[in-house]
Amino acid sequence: MQGGGSGEDSFIARFFRPQAGAPAALGLQDDAALLALPEGRELVLTKDALIAGVHFFPDDPPISIARKALRVNLSDLAAKGAEPLGALLAVAVPKEWAGQAVEGSAGNKAEVWVAAFAEALGADCRLHGCPLLGGDTVSTPGPLALSITALGSVPKGQFVPRTGAKAGQAIVVSGTIGDAALGLLLRQNPSLPAFAGLSDEQRRHLLDRYLHPQPRLALAPALRAHAVAAMDVSDGLAGDLAKMLSASGCGGRLEAGRVPLSSAAAAVVQAEPDLLRTVLGGGDDYEILATVSHDKLPQLISDAADIGIGLYMVGETHIAAGLDIQDRHGQPMELDSGSFSHF
Repeated sequence: MQGGGSGEDSFIARFFRPQAGAPAALGLQDDAALLALPEGRELVLTKDALIAGVHFFPDDPPISIARKALRVNLSDLAAKGAEPLGALLAVAVPKEWAGQAVEGSAGNKAEVWVAAFAEALGADCRLHGCPLLGGDTVSTPGPLALSITALGSVPKGQFVPRTGAKAGQAIVVSGTIGDAALGLLLRQNPSLPAFAGLSDEQRRHLLDRYLHPQPRLALAPALRAHAVAAMDVSDGLAGDLAKMLSASGCGGRLEAGRVPLSSAAAAVVQAEPDLLRTVLGGGDDYEILATVSHDKLPQLISDAADIGIGLYMVGETHIAAGLDIQDRHGQPMELDSGSFSHF
């Protein structure tokens, strides 16, 4: 994250160098970081980009945007059974912000925003054991854009692939599904009748789940020990499951009645049953989706419970290609779109 000129150098020094205390970061004064891979482990890398107006609302708090930018990547590491080693940040700030932030006029909007973002990112990196190692800073004529590359490691031979599912295995998910998609819908259309009966606490829950993903890093050892295929649920449970099954060369059945819902999501679906489609296909859950042999299923569920994470069987894999979705009455269910897509 070394700057290419005095303005960029100042920008980095003021906002991001204080957040990069790990020795591998070299004080953010070089063109690269120097990271030693732990003995007996393999490197796992993942990268996600977030664009204002696409992945978050432009007026979302910078603290929330920073957390989301890091955590969506940590979620990918968790699904692979990996522990974090560090992160690289690329940030493209609107051109008019860049000069204001570098100038440092007391209290100007750009400086306040960037300072809050950088401090929140540093705090979340420390919280999750994923130090900031470097990256790049540029200005853009377009909207704010962020990209984080997260690096992690797994013991050799214990990477959990997306491609490992076989027929006759249990399909499981962690946590609860649909909260973030409903939280987004609540942001977009708060007067929707389905939300009318929610308590303030339930509303806050849905909104928070959209703003602040909770990467299931603590689940990584159990996934390595028991799961044969895994990925995180980022674009929608039904669509992501279909992707995993296709990559593995098998098919499966998803039972909507077994998909775990929070009390808030359950209340919304009870008020408007058609919103179950949003729950299954809406995305931004950042929970873990995995397949596991039936003989190892009880131990995987038990290991997850020991660390306070619920894990639930929601279906089973089979030989025939494709994903069959059953509604709560066991009848075939069709979704207009099983997942979010940029294309």
